Amino acid sequence: MNPANPTGLSDWPYPYWIAHRGAGKERPENTLCAFEHGSACGFSMFECDVKLSADGVPFLLHDDTLERTTNGRGPADALPWAELAQLDAGGWHSSNSAGEPLPTLATIAAHCLQQGAALNIEIKPMPGQEAATGSAVALAARALWQGQRVPPLLSSFQPAALQAAQQAAPELPRALLLDTLWSGWPEVAAQLGCVAIVCQHRLPDAALMQQARAMGWRVLCYTANRAADVQRLRALGVDGLITDEMHWARSQNLD
Repeated sequence: MNPANPTGLSDWPYPYWIAHRGAGKERPENTLCAFEHGSACGFSMFECDVKLSADGVPFLLHDDTLERTTNGRGPADALPWAELAQLDAGGWHSSNSAGEPLPTLATIAAHCLQQGAALNIEIKPMPGQEAATGSAVALAARALWQGQRVPPLLSSFQPAALQAAQQAAPELPRALLLDTLWSGWPEVAAQLGCVAIVCQHRLPDAALMQQARAMGWRVLCYTANRAADVQRLRALGVDGLITDEMHWARSQNLD
């Protein structure tokens, strides 16, 4: 097996355009209605954040606390799934979305598989739960996408989470998330058997693209919302863009 392609992906099966947290900002992030809206806009790949409930259920939420995007309070991992499932994860966004629940990873997997859509799962552990979350999310993803031609892409800012995912389900492709080019990141990405890096959109330049290509990595960028940024990144030859902007992305070729 090619050490630069340890998961055995013979080509890059993922679409170029990726809807951020389901449907950017037009629907409450990381909810099923956001994914449904993103699908209606024509997206065939999504990004989401996944962490664990107190009883180990993988569910979608970005923050470490519940206040911003739900009517709950406190740490996101303090409640079992039965209680998290009762929270309103849509009312903060708009009255039309009130009552929208938090979804499990299984719920979002079912939507993506029904739509034929790909998924980038950001493993978003609570502090101190990096290994446990990486392992649980990878094992859940393996089971949910069993037998599917296009597996989910697992990504994280936390190397420990990706390492646990690598150990739990080594066949699933992995990507290292980068908000800065910190010292030693290429060695870490190589050790983790990553097939891609996912960079803050201002980071890529010709030198980074050359470095990534030499290592056999694809380059994705978040969160590309301005036309000028998209034009620059496309000219550099990046392999995918994560975006919030449904409005202008609808007019693009969603390849």
